[in-house]
Amino acid sequence: MQPWVCQRPRSGVYTFSMPASAAPRPVILDGDPGHDDAINILLAHAAPELEVLGVSTTYGNVGLERTTRNALVTLELIGSSTPVYPGADRPLLVPRLSAESVHGQTGLDGPLLPAPSRAAEHLHAALFMVQAIRERPHQVTLLPTGPLTNVALALRLAPDIAPLIREIVWMGGSLDVGNWTPAAEFNALCDPHAAAIVFGSGVRVTMFGLNATHQAIATPERIAPFRALGRTGEVVAGLLEFFAEHHRERYGWNGGPLHDPLTSAYLIAPQLFEVQPMYVTVDTTDGPSAGRTNCDQWHVTGQQPNANVAMTVDADGFYALLTERMAQL
Repeated sequence: MQPWVCQRPRSGVYTFSMPASAAPRPVILDGDPGHDDAINILLAHAAPELEVLGVSTTYGNVGLERTTRNALVTLELIGSSTPVYPGADRPLLVPRLSAESVHGQTGLDGPLLPAPSRAAEHLHAALFMVQAIRERPHQVTLLPTGPLTNVALALRLAPDIAPLIREIVWMGGSLDVGNWTPAAEFNALCDPHAAAIVFGSGVRVTMFGLNATHQAIATPERIAPFRALGRTGEVVAGLLEFFAEHHRERYGWNGGPLHDPLTSAYLIAPQLFEVQPMYVTVDTTDGPSAGRTNCDQWHVTGQQPNANVAMTVDADGFYALLTERMAQL
């Protein structure tokens, strides 16, 4: 697949164009919607170079029942019939965490959203992943934006799929500090054992950790253009404004970081990002470093890199892409 060509003229205005010969890249969105997960679902559906095979859900920001409903609500907003597959409702070994303090009791607090008109599928998310990957070997990219439990379960249930997965682009972890503990980012801490399975699987992994996502702050100036884009744009603006409140209170930032949509944006316009190959392990101990993603940036371990770690984000380009895509929904 050829990516969008992104150009930034001296005027500072980004333009994106897709080569006529480009073919859609099959993806599975796996997450715990969540404000930024919902926006990632919208972005992926607005990208003609991505073919969304399904949306799978897990616990995380809120419980599985609510994340599944939130996925259906988000798809209802744009009239999409993409199937939704509920998955794990808890981590492999550790107690379940939840983030209502960030996302509200529903997980999508803020704007008024439509009720879903259909139900989720009966097939478990992990089994759906196995089925889709076997049907399209070396083609499917997984975009998990929550705990990695569903992906780990799929790899354990069907080890044969590991070499058949094209890539895993995960929003989680951090090159430096955490956001749920001093050491750990929320998605990694939710299920460090699942994350360890994924990083040890041999699958090509690209990690968008906090060190990268915190560069993409949704300031009021970046939110404002969405309001001119109709109903979907108004919802995106409302989600971003609610999400900003927590980050203003905790960090003093002028907005919230838009973590999860960076995964889809990376597939659409990889030139907006810099990634660096590293050897990554996950701390699965019970101590204060539980859930930490240990990234060997300077290759001091002598281990071969098992992941690409996102380092820089062209935030202006990312928001230009996001605004342009939302205008097409």
